[in-house]
Amino acid sequence: MTQFPSSDAHEALAADRFRRSRGRWRIFALVLAVAVVLALLGRFALPDKGANGAIARITIDGTISTNAARQKMFEGLIEDDSVKAVIVAINSPGGTTAGGEELYESLRRLSAEKPTVSVINELGASAAYMTAIGTDYIFARRLSIVGSIGVLYQHVNAGKLLDTIGIGLDKIASGPLKAEPDFNEPLEGAPRASLTQLVEDSFAWFVDIVAERRGLARPAALALSDGRIVTGRVALDAGLIDALGGEVEAIAWLESEKGIAEDLPVYAAWPLPDEGFGWIGRLLGSSARTALGISGEGPVMLDGLVSLWQVGTNP
Repeated sequence: MTQFPSSDAHEALAADRFRRSRGRWRIFALVLAVAVVLALLGRFALPDKGANGAIARITIDGTISTNAARQKMFEGLIEDDSVKAVIVAINSPGGTTAGGEELYESLRRLSAEKPTVSVINELGASAAYMTAIGTDYIFARRLSIVGSIGVLYQHVNAGKLLDTIGIGLDKIASGPLKAEPDFNEPLEGAPRASLTQLVEDSFAWFVDIVAERRGLARPAALALSDGRIVTGRVALDAGLIDALGGEVEAIAWLESEKGIAEDLPVYAAWPLPDEGFGWIGRLLGSSARTALGISGEGPVMLDGLVSLWQVGTNP
C-alpha cells in the first residue's frame, strides 16, 4: 500500500522551498542594488583628466537647435586650463539655422583658445556642416555624408483638404504679412517674396562662412552650395573637409600638428550626464520601445527657417 507524506511533511517541504526562494530574491535584489550604485558612480563621477590634462569630446548627434546648457559648457571649456584640445564628433542632418549659427560661433571662440578638430561620422549636413567648419580641421569617413549647404523654409498647403472636409479659416491680422503664409493657401505673392528674402539672407551668410573657413573663392563655394550631399571622398576633393579618418586620426593630428601631448585621456564634455534618476525612466522607456519594435525617439518637428538635410524633401 502506497504511503503519502503527512501534512506536517508537506508543510515542512513548502516552508523549505519558500526560504530558498526568498534567499534567491534577496541575492538578486542585492546584486541589482550594487549594479545601480556602480552605474551611478560611473555616471556621475568627474572625468579623469590626468596629470597632464585631457582632450574633451563634444558630441553633436541628431537634430540641432539652440541650447543654453551647451553654451555654458563651451564657456567652461574655454576657461578650463586642463582641457588641452577639443574633438567635435558629428552625426547630424542639421537643424535650425540659429542652432547651427550658435554652434559655429561657439566653436570659433573656443578655437581661439585651444585646438579644435571635427570628426564627421555617418552624417554632417547643413547646420551640422556649419558646425564642422567652426573647428580648425575636419575629418570624415570616406563614405560619410557631407554637405547639403543651404537653407529652406517649408510650407504645407492644406487648402484643398480643408475644402473637402468643409472647414473654413478666417483671421484678423495687424498687417498683410502677419501670420503669412496661411496653411490653407499656396505660397505665392508677397508672402513668398518675403520668405524668399529671409532664406536668401541666411543662405548668403552660410556661403560666406564656407568660403572663408574653407579658403574657397565665393563663386566656388556658391557652386558647392546647391543643397547637394557628397561622400567624404568627394568632399575632400572639393575642399569641404581636410582629411579622411576618424577620432584616432584626429588625435594623431592634434599631436603632430598642434603639439598636444601623446596619450592624453579623452573624456565626454557633451552631452552632460543626466542629473538625478531621470535616466532610469528613459532607460525603461527605451527598453519598452525596443520590446515594441520602435527605435529612436521619433521625428523632431522644426517650425521655421532650417538648414537640414531631409531625404526626399531637400531642394
